[in-house]
Amino acid sequence: MSNKEKIKVGFIGLGGRGSGVCSDTFADMVDMDVEIAAICDFFEERVNTIAEKLVGKNIPKPFCTTNYKELLEQDIDAVVILSSWSTHIDIAIEAMEKGIYVGLEVGGVYAMNDCWRLIEAHERTGSQLMFLENCCYGQRELMALRMFREGVFGEVVHCSGSYSHDLRSEITDGKEKKHYRLGNYINRNCDTYPSHDVGPMMKILDINNGNRFVTLSSFASCAKGLKDYIKRHKEPDDPLQMLEFKQGDVITTVITCANGETIQLTLDTTLPRFYSREFTVRGTKGSYFGLCDAVFLEGEHDEFEGSAKGHNLYKNGNEFANRYCHPLWHNYTPRGGHGGMDWHVFRAFVESAKKNARPPIDVYDAASIMCLTVLSEQSIAKGGAPMDVPDFTRGKWYQRKDIDFDNPYNLDRQYPLAEYVF
Repeated sequence: MSNKEKIKVGFIGLGGRGSGVCSDTFADMVDMDVEIAAICDFFEERVNTIAEKLVGKNIPKPFCTTNYKELLEQDIDAVVILSSWSTHIDIAIEAMEKGIYVGLEVGGVYAMNDCWRLIEAHERTGSQLMFLENCCYGQRELMALRMFREGVFGEVVHCSGSYSHDLRSEITDGKEKKHYRLGNYINRNCDTYPSHDVGPMMKILDINNGNRFVTLSSFASCAKGLKDYIKRHKEPDDPLQMLEFKQGDVITTVITCANGETIQLTLDTTLPRFYSREFTVRGTKGSYFGLCDAVFLEGEHDEFEGSAKGHNLYKNGNEFANRYCHPLWHNYTPRGGHGGMDWHVFRAFVESAKKNARPPIDVYDAASIMCLTVLSEQSIAKGGAPMDVPDFTRGKWYQRKDIDFDNPYNLDRQYPLAEYVF
């Protein structure tokens, strides 16, 4: 396994997410082990803006292009794909075909075959892909992961979470902001964005490493939120006034796992509300409740068991964050956006790319997450009918031996009989 001291990275997609990732988070890594070698976006003004920002930070101007194929021909070790959801898969596969280490920004897919195409590209070329789900590295998510691994929660039987984020302005300004969510909400009815909530749960439940998703059922409410918002906030002659949206305001998804656990996901983005991921872990000895940032442990909080005074435990997460602080958050000053999660996920990517090793959130994890969008769409169309979740590992999910346990950003559990696994 090679181990480069420094890697040359290209960036494809410089919109709201990509601009910050490139010119802020990765720019802060230039003095460490990263060279920003090439940047690309369909819109030339975005490319020029980021190039100017980098030069303003005394970073050499990278190769600039509006054609991602030209970027993939450059001398780069890795590429971070931050373009629109509909372009992710094709670009990732082309990069893998060229032996480039891929970082894929989160999102769903439009067809199940896209997930299989990613898997086949990885298995055919040996090129690695990391799914860049930053919430896997959230402080509370990693606290809960450590507490579970140390047996504090006992056996986990259920996890739940949501992507609850009022996006009405962003969606309805999609044309002006050059954002692709608007088209999805007009034409689709599904969980378009399942990764923030399900990603951390996958690592707690050992998905693709001793466990896997088996079935999925999804349900959609009616679609009223965007129509009402447009009526009140847009001009009477705005073309949006004539639109009907397929996307339900609240999407609820239930997933069953091979080891018997259940998962509940909620997408809630078109009604007025505060932001929350509502990350919750329920075990036989205790639980973490993200909405109120509360830990309840049998033997420690028995006085509140079955009591209506459980609100006294709200916000006690800070106490447990100190007691069960994950090593990545110990003495860590958050940097890089999203409260520090971005820095961790991109450092995980860089550390893996330098060694050309399997990343902590790999191509099989990526496919298992992205397929939920398609399956939820199919389930909703069939009145909530259960859908089978493919086994993208082709039977190797029982236990994995290719995990890079030397990577400090590793999220997977090491089993005691690793020498006997596939």
